[in-house]
Amino acid sequence: MDLLGAWRAFVNVSEHGSFTEGAAATRVPQSVASRRIAALEKHLGERLLDRSSRHVTLTRFGRDMLPSAKRLVRLAEAMEDEAERARLSPLRLAVPDVCSVRDLALLAAEARRKGVYLDFHPAPPGERAELVRSREVRAALTAMPPDDGTWTVRLGLAGVSAPAVRTVYLETLRAGRAGLESGRRRIWIQPEDDVPHIRDRVFRVRDAVGLQPAQVAVASTLVAATAEVVASEDLLLCSPHQAEELGLRWRPIGEVRVSRGFDVAAAIGDDAERLRTRLRAQIARCLGADEPEPEEGPAP
Repeated sequence: MDLLGAWRAFVNVSEHGSFTEGAAATRVPQSVASRRIAALEKHLGERLLDRSSRHVTLTRFGRDMLPSAKRLVRLAEAMEDEAERARLSPLRLAVPDVCSVRDLALLAAEARRKGVYLDFHPAPPGERAELVRSREVRAALTAMPPDDGTWTVRLGLAGVSAPAVRTVYLETLRAGRAGLESGRRRIWIQPEDDVPHIRDRVFRVRDAVGLQPAQVAVASTLVAATAEVVASEDLLLCSPHQAEELGLRWRPIGEVRVSRGFDVAAAIGDDAERLRTRLRAQIARCLGADEPEPEEGPAP
């Protein structure tokens, strides 16, 4: 039996003195309101309403129960209001600086359709996990090695002009390989990729192929890195999605495969799971993540 629904019907019928009007106030048919109250009376073992006269009146037991019933209904309504406010309360999410305004807007719109209201807080990788720990945000898309993450974003090199090759080898940037100007070209690592599993791997290749230390540098901001690339023959370490947004030509790196990895960290576990399950594809698009490989079908 729906006890709350029965008490709500009892309160409304009592206040209106009519099953018809009380049922309308409860937003149920009259027959439903009547059955609910009858079931409640059977459950309690006493009659609540006197139906013998033209107008519905309270029995002595009904008069004694009415104040408590009103308190119960008011409390239930207050809880429903609190639940609605909690459902609509924005989930503050720390996101990488590399996410574009358009992609974040599309993510927020899709999240809203699925009952999740997002409030974005862009931050560099080193700060996002700390923001969760300090409870300044409820969740964060944190950087991690790609093998450990939920989303993977492959990286390569992008420049203003289209390279003549399908793959860029760092050794071709070494001084003396293709002229003096080629030797001065630099690779810019943006702040999002200033993490050990990306930066250190690129540095090791730099050293192995004999590039000058200054030829692979970490930029202070993505804007600064992009400005250097646009104004010269320098290259930006980035994803294909980012390169397209910036109007650059992207190619993979020949000597090493580097990727961003992302997962969700949250102060409350179910926030992380909601984001992973309800918005997995939309977050992937926002990050520029690789499409998942299709599952192999059964062997013929």
